[in-house]
Amino acid sequence: MRGARLGVAGVPWLLVPAALGTALVALPVVAMALTVEWSQFWSLVTSEPSRDALWLSLRTATVSTLLCLVLGVPLALVLARSHGRAATLLRSVVLLPLVLPPVVGGIALLQAFGRRGLLGGSFTALGVDIAFTTTAVVIAQTFVAMPFLVLSLEGALRSTGTRFEDVAATLGAAPSLTLRRVTLPLALPGLVSGTILAFARCLGEFGATITFAGSLQGTTRTLPLEIYLQREGDPRAAVALSLVLVAVAVLVIGLTRARRSSLTAGTP
Repeated sequence: MRGARLGVAGVPWLLVPAALGTALVALPVVAMALTVEWSQFWSLVTSEPSRDALWLSLRTATVSTLLCLVLGVPLALVLARSHGRAATLLRSVVLLPLVLPPVVGGIALLQAFGRRGLLGGSFTALGVDIAFTTTAVVIAQTFVAMPFLVLSLEGALRSTGTRFEDVAATLGAAPSLTLRRVTLPLALPGLVSGTILAFARCLGEFGATITFAGSLQGTTRTLPLEIYLQREGDPRAAVALSLVLVAVAVLVIGLTRARRSSLTAGTP
């Protein structure tokens, strides 16, 4: 509160760019809410293509988030407990999808897992196609979302330190038991926040998905892709479906903030 009072009383001009920044984010969403045809909202978001896209998005985002947990938790543990150039290089590689344009990520995935890709050719020879399938959607979502989980969990692990792990080891606890009973419970808030953010990123993924998986209704056309297609054919449906994603984003932010608030309240 003291910092907030100083910000307003000492440098009141900060309110101007702060207000402009808030308006830049809020006004487009408000405009969307004001222009949507609420009388037809339900029919617009429950059409067959919309239902297929929403259901596919929820299914693939759930599977992708589980993959992020399976692969991202060990990665975060390795990064949090490692030092040196090798760890720095590994961290740069893992976090690369955060700065890559999603379309570039999709092209990279296509070169790796496409029918003529580095690994895709071998899969194709075995009768397994990955590109332009639902599996490709899951891989694309995991590729772009996993860094959010790794970054959040690694920060939580570094903030807790290793003193409790050292005590557990001194008392004779095996490393796997220490990981399960000490390390992960202490980092649970970061793990929960990272998981929620990863799910939201999976749900909103567009560029890598359309490049690597295409847009086949019921197979690879997720909700963001459906919104993009509806923008040309039925702008009203595009706006209505966009509000659905906005509502999900607000829910995700609310869950993340509530978790952090409860953690702050419980800190002595």
